[in-house]
Amino acid sequence: MHLSRRSLLAAATTAAAGPVTPAATAPAATNTPAAAEPHGRLRTGFERLADDGYALLAGRRVGIVTNPTGITRDARHIVDVMHADPRVSLTAVFGPEHGFRGTAQAGGSEGRHDDPATGLPVYDTYQTSGRPLADVFAASGVDTVVFDIQDVGARFYTYIWTLYDCMEAAALAGKRFVVLDRPNPVTGRSAQGPVLHREFATFVGRQPIAQAHGMTVAELARLFDAEFLDSRVPLETVLMTGWRRTDFYDAAGLPWVPPSPNMPTPDTALVYSGTCLFEGTNLSEGRGTTRPFELLGAEGIDGRWAAAADALELPGVRFREAYFAPTFSKFQGTTVGGVQIHVHDRAAYDPVRTGIALLVTAKQVWSGFAWRSDNWIDKLTGSTVVRTMIDAGAGPDEVARAWQDDLAAFRTVRGKYLHYR
Repeated sequence: MHLSRRSLLAAATTAAAGPVTPAATAPAATNTPAAAEPHGRLRTGFERLADDGYALLAGRRVGIVTNPTGITRDARHIVDVMHADPRVSLTAVFGPEHGFRGTAQAGGSEGRHDDPATGLPVYDTYQTSGRPLADVFAASGVDTVVFDIQDVGARFYTYIWTLYDCMEAAALAGKRFVVLDRPNPVTGRSAQGPVLHREFATFVGRQPIAQAHGMTVAELARLFDAEFLDSRVPLETVLMTGWRRTDFYDAAGLPWVPPSPNMPTPDTALVYSGTCLFEGTNLSEGRGTTRPFELLGAEGIDGRWAAAADALELPGVRFREAYFAPTFSKFQGTTVGGVQIHVHDRAAYDPVRTGIALLVTAKQVWSGFAWRSDNWIDKLTGSTVVRTMIDAGAGPDEVARAWQDDLAAFRTVRGKYLHYR
């Protein structure tokens, strides 16, 4: 068993794949629930906080962990809105990977600076955790840390681990922590894919959750606090109203702001939890194109790959033979061949299984296929299982069967922290 420090051992005996009614079983730390109301216009955690006159932040020195996705319905940034509101004492901003204003590429940040628009000090949290991050919070002078970033639903998207690291640091520094919820753009129907084994923990996966977790950031915060943190943080979550677990992002009626430079559209998020696995290979994952993670390829690949993938008849998706020349990253300036993913039925589509099938077929049709020399694929999938099984000739369904026990256990634990129906 590779799951929790506290209660996951019992989870291995039962599986809860579907969403349940968890408001009654939520941790006591979550004390700002969404009122029961029919499905209608979605109101984000920030909207509900503002509608309440920021009462939750009254008399507090506030710092906020956010990036360009922290916006209002009319596309204003919440830092600008809060800074201009006398009811909020906003005194610091904390930037994640890619930075507060989102100018840095993958693996980068904007560093410590003062925000030109507001004059607020901006502290860099990227690749900082534990006591050093607690010291950053202490030096900032805040007593309440707020988190508001749009996630995309994949374990290896680093913002959820910024959330985890900031919660841990807030507990160490004695700071109150408030999470403002936003939708999971690819729905919260269920968890899919392999569960991280702890010995493979990195910043693309701190704790044992599924590759496609099917949760919102507020639900993850509740799970992190109860299952994984050594010290409980004074946690409050401001939940959404009007969101259902089956909703894709376009149902939200919210503007889409790229959460990172290579996440330009909700369509990117839809495929990302599967095709990001190509970061662990010598194939291009489409960085440097207008359709990152939807275009995959390498020099020397031809139409046989698309034909092999299509022959599997995977639900909800077709594959087009494609040729492209990335402007940066792998194969920069070189024309490569490969596939473009076309999802025609979002409800039927399984991004993780599709990603595995594409790895299997790429290895079958292209003799140049190789894993990255640092076995990054093991960090992304959370163990050696996917890599070693594909190398041994296993097919997509056989690989998927290997993670079902761990996934069933995670789904059971996950069920305790789901709020939305």
